[in-house]
Amino acid sequence: MTDVIVVGGGPTGLMLACELRLAGVRVVVLERLAEPTRQSRGRGLHARSVEVMDQRGLLDRFLAVSEKFQVGGLFGGIIKPWPDRLDTAHPYGLATPQPVTERLLDERAVELGAEIRRGREVAGLSQDEDGVTVELADGTRLRSRYLVGCDGGRSTVRKRLGVGFPGEPARVETLLGDMEVTEDPATVAAVVEEVRKTQLRFGAIADVDGNEGLYRIIVPAEEVSEDRTTAPTLDEFKGRLRAVAGTDFGAHSPRWLSRFGDATRQAERYRVGRVLLAGDAAHIHPPTGGQGLNLGVQDAFNLGWKLAAEVNGWAPEGLLDTYHTERHPVGAAVLDNTRAQITLLGTDPGATALRELFSKLMDFEEVNRYVTEMITAVGVRYDVGEGHDLLGRRLRDVRLKRGRLYELTHAGRGLLLDQTGRLSVTGWADRVDHVVDVSEELDVPAILLRPDGHVAWAGEDQQDLLSRLRQWFGAPVG
Repeated sequence: MTDVIVVGGGPTGLMLACELRLAGVRVVVLERLAEPTRQSRGRGLHARSVEVMDQRGLLDRFLAVSEKFQVGGLFGGIIKPWPDRLDTAHPYGLATPQPVTERLLDERAVELGAEIRRGREVAGLSQDEDGVTVELADGTRLRSRYLVGCDGGRSTVRKRLGVGFPGEPARVETLLGDMEVTEDPATVAAVVEEVRKTQLRFGAIADVDGNEGLYRIIVPAEEVSEDRTTAPTLDEFKGRLRAVAGTDFGAHSPRWLSRFGDATRQAERYRVGRVLLAGDAAHIHPPTGGQGLNLGVQDAFNLGWKLAAEVNGWAPEGLLDTYHTERHPVGAAVLDNTRAQITLLGTDPGATALRELFSKLMDFEEVNRYVTEMITAVGVRYDVGEGHDLLGRRLRDVRLKRGRLYELTHAGRGLLLDQTGRLSVTGWADRVDHVVDVSEELDVPAILLRPDGHVAWAGEDQQDLLSRLRQWFGAPVG
C-alpha cells in the first residue's frame, strides 16, 4: 500500500505530488495519457503561482523558459496598465505553455521520488476505514491510504464518489486551435483588429510558444455542441472563420483543435472520507482571465502539506477539512468572476455599455488593483481567526537582513520568522523552522507562516504563539 494515489498528471496532480514528496509521503501518480499532451490550454502563471514556484525553489526553472508579462486588469477583454503597489515582490506573470509547465513539474516530482505511471486509466474506486482501492481499466488494482482526483472536468474520481457538480451548462461555445496560415501576418493582424471591435471572443496569436509561423486562433462556434469531447474538424474551424471574419486565413496543418464552453460547475464537497478533489475535478469555468491552471496549482499548494500532515500522523483534528473550507470559497469566487467576464464579452448593446462603464471604472487605480489581485490570486485571504491584519493572507517575499523570505520556504515546512529573538518553537522543530532575522518591510515582531506561506499568527506573546502552533501543527513532541 502506498500513501497517496494522485489521479491525473496535469499541473495540479504534479504540483501535489511535489508537495507530498517534500514531506516524505509515498506518491503514485496515475495518468490516463500514455504521452504528455501537446495541447497548451493553460498559457502561463499569474503572480501568485509565480510566488508559489519561488517558495519551492522552482522559479529559476520557469524563468529560463518563459517570458514575463504585465497586463493589469485582464478582465473581460479590458486591458489596463499594471497597477502600482501590488502586494507582491513578483509583479508579473509568466507566459509558459502548459506542456512546459507540466514537464518542469514532472521533472521535479521525479527528482523528489514520486512515481509517475502513464497510460493508466482509472475505472473505479472504493474506500474503507483504512484506505482506498483503485481499479484500473486493465483490471489492475492498487491500494493507498488516500487518493486525490486531479483528473479534470470530466473526473472519473468525482463521478465514482457520487459528489454533486451543480452549476450552469454552457450557453456559448468557442473553437480553439494551433495551426499554420497562408495569409501574410500584416493582413491577419488587420483582420483581427477589425473583428475585435465587436467580437472579443475572436483572436489570432502569431508564433505561438515560439513556433514561427504557427498561430493560435480562437473563434466563436455557431452553437453549443452536444458532445464537446469531439474536436472540431479543420473544415468546421475554417467555416467559422469565414462566417465571423470573412476569411479563413488559408488555415492548414493544425497541431491540435478543440472546443470549450462557458459552463460553470463546482463540486459540492472537496473531500469524501479518504478521497479528495482538486483542480478541474473540483471546479470548471470559462478560461477568461487565464485562471484555471493557476487555481488548480494553488489547490494543490493548499492541500499538499495538510494531507502530508495527516499521513505523517501529526495533523491536528480538522486540519484536512480546512482544505474544503478554504479552497471551496476561492473556487466559487473564480466561477463568479468568469461569469461576469463572459457577460462583458457579449456583443449585445447591454454588454457593450457595461464593458464601456467597467473600462472607465478600471481607470481608477484602486479598482484596477482590486481586479488584478483577484485575477492573479494575490488577494486571497483565508479565515484563520481574528487578530492582526496579516492573518490569513499569504506574505510576499520580503527582504531580510540575511537574504529573502522565500529562500527559507523551499522545504515546505512551517516557519516562525522572529524579529525579537525571544520566541521558541520547542516541541515543533520537526515541523516548523525558527529563523531569527529582521526585515524593514515587516512591521510586526514575529509571524508564523504555514507551509503554503499564509500567515497563521503575528505578534510577540509566546503563549499566544503556542496556541497557534497547536492549532496548525498539532501536538508538540517531547
